[in-house]
Amino acid sequence: MGFPMARRLCEAGHAVHVWNRTRVKADPLSAQGAQVYATAAEAAAQADTVICMLDNGEVVGRVLFELGVAAALRPGATVIDMSSIKPEQARDHAARLSEIGITHLDAPVSGGTLGAESGTLAIMVGGKTADFERVRPLFSVFGRATHVGPHGCGQLAKLANQMIVGITIGAVAEALLLCRKGGASMAKVKEAITGGFADSRILQVHGQRMVEHNFNAHARLSIQLKDLDNALATAEEIGFEAPITSLLESLYAQAADHGLTDLDHSALFLELASRNGIG
Repeated sequence: MGFPMARRLCEAGHAVHVWNRTRVKADPLSAQGAQVYATAAEAAAQADTVICMLDNGEVVGRVLFELGVAAALRPGATVIDMSSIKPEQARDHAARLSEIGITHLDAPVSGGTLGAESGTLAIMVGGKTADFERVRPLFSVFGRATHVGPHGCGQLAKLANQMIVGITIGAVAEALLLCRKGGASMAKVKEAITGGFADSRILQVHGQRMVEHNFNAHARLSIQLKDLDNALATAEEIGFEAPITSLLESLYAQAADHGLTDLDHSALFLELASRNGIG
């Protein structure tokens, strides 16, 4: 995700300073005009706005506060965290940065690598309205941004997104497998229900992957599981019961236990197929 987003910033004419834990992954951006640095702090010291796209909240906290990014930032700089993390972590990061005069927005995205490449990401933003409006033109490089509330609410919206995605993948997989077990063509069933109330982007994109048995990772199953775990942790924090998400989390966890971690999240299909003796 980070690479195509950084490339779009370069193409839009921004001065881009980049760091990646594995430098070889960032080096190709040099040809796009970006400056690649050996440390995160060196990259951040050059910027008015720092964008993070990292695996989880613990890693975000480590990069910001242990690898020297926060300390290297200029007063008045803005951190836009586009990673998918827990809302409580986003609120904590915002508070700690505010103490040293740094603005924070949590702005996770949906749309996958294809959306990052085409600039059509859905961006869910938490933080102060004035801060959001100030950086809105930057968000337009990546896609469509919506301010959804104070700090942490961008992450809350992303959890809602991932709940819907994860649950719907399960529904599509189970429905198509039912048809296959009963003797129908999954491809023809998908075609038949297209345009009806059951149609969705999940049916069209992930359903097609199931039909083709193509589970090369666009968004890894491990990331889907992480997001559902975060959703359940947040639900517990605020006293909300989420039985449907809990059921799907257990299915994704079992899929991960059975070696599907690094496949696309639509590979939940394989877990459900195995349960039903479908090869």
